[in-house]
This record gives sequence, C-alpha cells and structure tokens, in this order.
Amino acid sequence: MDRLLEVLDLRHLEGWGPRGEDDAFRGDSVPGIARRVYGGQVLAQAIISAGRTVPDGRQIHSLHGYFLREGSLDVAIDFAVERLRDGRSFSARRSHAFQHGKPILSMIASFQDDQPGFEHTSPMPDGVPGPTEVRSAFEELAGIDHPAAKFWAEGSAFELRHVGGSLYMGPDAAVREGRPPAHTQMVWMRARRPIAGEDQLLQRALLAFACDQVMLEPVLRTAGKSWMDVGDTVPMASLDHAMWWHRDVRVDEWLLYVQGAASAQGGRALGHARVYREDGTLVASIAQEGMIRLPQD
Repeated sequence: MDRLLEVLDLRHLEGWGPRGEDDAFRGDSVPGIARRVYGGQVLAQAIISAGRTVPDGRQIHSLHGYFLREGSLDVAIDFAVERLRDGRSFSARRSHAFQHGKPILSMIASFQDDQPGFEHTSPMPDGVPGPTEVRSAFEELAGIDHPAAKFWAEGSAFELRHVGGSLYMGPDAAVREGRPPAHTQMVWMRARRPIAGEDQLLQRALLAFACDQVMLEPVLRTAGKSWMDVGDTVPMASLDHAMWWHRDVRVDEWLLYVQGAASAQGGRALGHARVYREDGTLVASIAQEGMIRLPQD
C-alpha cells in the first residue's frame, strides 16, 4: 500500500502536454503478477490527474475509460488532461495516459459539487456472511510456493474474502462437485492498512484500482474456469471500464462487491458490480468489458 500511494502521488510536468499544456503529470508503476502495467493502476492515476484540475469541492462521480495498449512496467507513464467544461455544478475532463508517445489509456470523467437531492439505493442482498465469517485470501494462499500465490498473500495492497470460495486454486465449488457453476459472486475487500486523511479523490481512485482485479471473475466462474487457466489456456485483458460513485467511500473499511456476468461472446465478456458498505449503503456501480478468449464447448 505504501508503494501504491507513492505511485498515485503524481509529479506535475510543466508544458509537457501535446499542445504544451500545464495539465500534465507523470507517475510510475507498482509491481504485480503480470509483466505489464496493471490496468486498475493506470485508471486510478488518470482519476488523480483529472481531479487535480477541477475546482475545489467537486468529486468524481463517473468515468468511462478505454484500455488501448499494454503498459511497460519499467517506463514512466505521462498523463495529459483536457479541461472539457466547467459549469456551475459539474466539470468534465479527459485524461490520456502515454508511454513512448503513444496512448495506453483514454478516460473521460465527470465531477460534481456536493448537492442535496432525492435519495434512493438498491438494497444489499440479505443473509450475506460478514467479512469475519469468510476465509481470507491470505489464509487460503499462505505457504504456497508460487509467484501468484505469494503476490496475493504478501504483496497485494488489498485483502479479499470471497463468499462461497475463490477461484485462485480451482473453478467454482459447484463445478468441482459436478453441479452447474454459479453465475454471480460476492467478495469482501478492504485495504491492508488504514489510509490517512479524508481525501475522497484518493479514496475513489483506490476503489477503481481495487475493483479491476475482480471485475471479470464472474465470467471465469460461469465458464467453470479459475485464475490458474488465465494466461495459459484463457488469454484475458480489460478493454473498457465504466464506474459511478454514488456516495463517499473508504477503501480501508470492508466493502462488499455483488457481481455478475451479463454476457460473453466473440472473445469478449461483460462483468458488472454493485459495491456496498458493510452497513448496506450502496457506494458505487461498475461495469467492465474484457477480452477473454474462452474455449468453445
């Protein structure tokens, strides 16, 4: 987490942008289990870069981003922000991430002043076991001599607890028992340590970072696959990501991801999620399409 916070503290670049803009920033990358930059990291950095250019008090409430190219871990990432509009209540920004002069991500985001309005929220599912009742990935993967297991058990900035079992070591439990696989999943997630301060831009960027690692898991679960298949028999990568923040969030408190997979076809799949606080308050909604080349039956 310390390294992640350093990576999200972008450096300002004066006059770097394609047209000499001052709204330009540079950041590095966190290590991971893949040999490429983790998409959630670039998305979180794009959020930070855009948020630094909006009037004080306006919080990001939505984004849509496209992952265009793989990023290199050993090359800095530059961000150029376009100020599309500043209205009385809303601001719109476009942030582009570059390596070697080529875009690796393009994101458009909207920010809003805190305003009163009608309140409604979809309820959290009933009867969900609390995070203390669910086995942690740290326990599940501890002691396994494999780079991916060591990363999730020791190097991950977030702790995950899958209700009904994870996909780390094998497919959905129903598949192992000869039954049809589940089409949904629920995951408790929390930062490994407290995050100081009340900076909602940072908290919301960290939520974007965290969610990218589980968004396509329901597709694997539905297909009867596990993470052991990914990269070998099942190539997988994020294509685009849409996200809406409904209320303030803290990633150092337990959050429940209620997830599903709406569709898979043509080598693409769509995952979606609702994110709840432990008290049942809906804080965010997410959708992501990814390339996932599952073998045909």
